[in-house]
Amino acid sequence: MSNNSGPLSFLLKERIVAKPGFNRWLVPPASIAIHLCIGSVYAWSIFNAPLVRQHGVVTSAADDWSLSSVVWIFSTAIVFLGLAAAFGGKWLEKVGPRAVGFLAAILWGGGFLIGSLGIMFDQLWLLYLGYGALGGCGLGLGYVSPVSTLIRWFPDRRGMATGMAIMGFGGGAMIGAPLKTWLLSVFYEAPQYLGKVADVSLITESGRRFAEVAGQKLEVVVASAADMANMPIPGPEGVYVVNTGNTGVAGVFITLGIVYFVIMTIAAFSYRVPPAGWAPEGWEPPKESTSKNRLISNNHVHIDQAIKTPQFYLLWVVLCLNVTAGIGVIGVAKTMMTEIFGTTLPNIVDTSFAATYVLMISVFNMVGRFLWASTSDYIGRKNTFHCFFILGMLLYISIPFFAGQVSSNPSAVWLILFCIATMVIFTMYGGGFATIPAYLADIFGTLHVGGIHGRLLTAWSTAGVLGPFAITHLREQSLQGAIETLAYKVDPAVFQQTFGAGLDQLSTLIASNTVTLGRLMEIAPAGTIDPTPSLYNTTMYAMAALLVVALVANMAIRKVSDKHHVENTHPEEAPAS
Repeated sequence: MSNNSGPLSFLLKERIVAKPGFNRWLVPPASIAIHLCIGSVYAWSIFNAPLVRQHGVVTSAADDWSLSSVVWIFSTAIVFLGLAAAFGGKWLEKVGPRAVGFLAAILWGGGFLIGSLGIMFDQLWLLYLGYGALGGCGLGLGYVSPVSTLIRWFPDRRGMATGMAIMGFGGGAMIGAPLKTWLLSVFYEAPQYLGKVADVSLITESGRRFAEVAGQKLEVVVASAADMANMPIPGPEGVYVVNTGNTGVAGVFITLGIVYFVIMTIAAFSYRVPPAGWAPEGWEPPKESTSKNRLISNNHVHIDQAIKTPQFYLLWVVLCLNVTAGIGVIGVAKTMMTEIFGTTLPNIVDTSFAATYVLMISVFNMVGRFLWASTSDYIGRKNTFHCFFILGMLLYISIPFFAGQVSSNPSAVWLILFCIATMVIFTMYGGGFATIPAYLADIFGTLHVGGIHGRLLTAWSTAGVLGPFAITHLREQSLQGAIETLAYKVDPAVFQQTFGAGLDQLSTLIASNTVTLGRLMEIAPAGTIDPTPSLYNTTMYAMAALLVVALVANMAIRKVSDKHHVENTHPEEAPAS
């Protein structure tokens, strides 16, 4: 696209230079629109539950995907977001925001469409390719597309202008969560219902459940009242035929793919860049001033020299671990909420409550971007991150306490405290993203901060793997142990009668999703405490430990040595004095 006379030249920045009299306030809405579309990635956890029951529809069947395999789709998208943002910055400066924004629309919208094929044809790799890889690239390109343009249009209000766009990304799930929940209810179709468990003759073979219907053996799943209460359209508990009905996820993917492509394309074509030398009427660049903050430098470090400094890697660790702790929880937010409180407070924590919880994640993520970034102007970036890590450690440790208390004393108080703790965590997650560019500018100067920031976003990619991996791996270990412990508390005869197999086949029954914590609790001895709320305890302690490491890294950050300054390493690029 370097040839401005080619068939795609209408996308290039030379063709979108604003004419005299153009209102610069027309650019931010386009930026916000794109970021709201791609920011819906934060509502991914809405899809977790239906994706792990594509065959069973009302509960997981033997051939359904596991939660850990589905969560990695979100991780893949975040990995490619960081990589595309890191490499897309230079290309953006070359071709302009319209070309980058339009390609982001193709990749993000197309990623949903390819992902829908993976759901319809039961091909998990297509979900990874579509939503994860291609969609993730769309996320990264969409994320960077408006930033430099807004900075040029608003040299007098840079923080406000870029903050609006980044706030849009943080608030994307605020629209995406209720939209996805509503669309799932539109496309949902209940599977064939055979009746209550007592009215259906069930047999178990290789861990799977089957029912005899008119001389035909059908694979079935047994849905509890709690399972059916979480459906978009609640139904009776009992026996349902596998591979009938529809969770609706494929239809939602197709719809969102088309809607996001259209909105992002219109927004990308609304981009304009200012002509060379343009400045707001009556505005003059601020004079350079000294700062009392010893970390803030009036010198500049070249992008290639920055990665040779210890400060870059310390900041990389700071960002990576802050994001790891937050993103792992965001990826399974709805699932965690349902598992911790759904069994103890079923009258409160239902499908709509969980969807509202995901919505509030977006709200607090969005608010945190303005709140913490503004606070950092007064207390300093380093102290701001100290707050993230010290306060975060205390909050992560508090979550297992709340989960334990609600198990023994089901009270809404523990739910309220849990929501408060997690919402503060999400403000710090968003605040980290908003504060890190200013932290970089303080330490490395403003000359190459955009490129340095792009490279630092590889920490986001890494966190996109570490966070969900840690939370799902530790949860799976806790789940396995909880099921095995609970199974051996059940009367063996009752176990045999309920599942059609003995305890000697427990591993097979677990692998085929026949034995679950919910089903075991139905036949557990009276007074048995449900272990479900404690499944995330180990994970929360691990997240707190990560923040200890991040705190140490943040404390080690010092002012960059004079030998790294641009006038000593790249004098040809030093700014004029």
